Amino acid sequence: MSVRELDNTRRADWDAFVKASPAGTFFHLSGWKDVMEQTFRHRTYLLCAEQAGAITGVLPLVHIKSRLFGNSLISMAFCTYGGPIGTPEAVAELDERARALADELKVDYLEYRHIERAFPDYKCKDSLYVTFRKAISDDHDANMKAIPRKQRAMVRKGIAFDLQSEIDGTPERLYRIYSESVRNLGTPVFPRRLFGNLAEVFGSDADVVTITHEGQPVASVMNFYFRDEVLPYYGGSVVAARSVAANDFMYWEVMRRAADRGYRIFDYGRSKVGTGSYSFKTN
Repeated sequence: MSVRELDNTRRADWDAFVKASPAGTFFHLSGWKDVMEQTFRHRTYLLCAEQAGAITGVLPLVHIKSRLFGNSLISMAFCTYGGPIGTPEAVAELDERARALADELKVDYLEYRHIERAFPDYKCKDSLYVTFRKAISDDHDANMKAIPRKQRAMVRKGIAFDLQSEIDGTPERLYRIYSESVRNLGTPVFPRRLFGNLAEVFGSDADVVTITHEGQPVASVMNFYFRDEVLPYYGGSVVAARSVAANDFMYWEVMRRAADRGYRIFDYGRSKVGTGSYSFKTN
């Protein structure tokens, strides 16, 4: 078995391996290398384990070195998942190569992100972050009834206000709403080019759902699609959205539209315990 950086001519093989692997996620796809390097200028390594010419494991790593984020090697930076996947032998080899790379780059730490804990001996933030995933049905009534009563009432409130959902061809409205929302929370805003790069790199595997009230956009979210999963990821809302329950309605619409397209898992990503997003997702 050998571990090396991916040859760009084998990207299709990498992505095919990710999609076939039970542990593969949207954030393991090779397109993230383009997104990270074109958007943030962070050097991204696509390490793959090979045996007899076949890929047996993959590990995407992003080297971040900045005054804001420090010096680290993360799989996958700015994403919820992305740790090493493959056969046990391949994962062990990838981990060894990643630790060697971390030493070469003199980073402060190496971090893997998984849906479930993969390295029992490594320090883990399993008490700090929670991942939210739930099966969805092709029956809209069943999905509605699965939402807790109080939150279901908020979705119905949005429907009563005659909110409308639209698929946007560009992330322009999303970015205006997202940046306003993030600034109101007092956190840094990702650059506009991130959303354009995501749309360009992932094409039909990403879309934007925007919610309007009386013709005005009040909430918007970029969603990723992987196998049978939908992942609402970058989103936000304006101040006026709260009074018409636009956030609740928006995620219902993402779920409804995805169910109609045959997706069966609603992946809400991870949130820090005790935060507002954690409480919202719990409901």
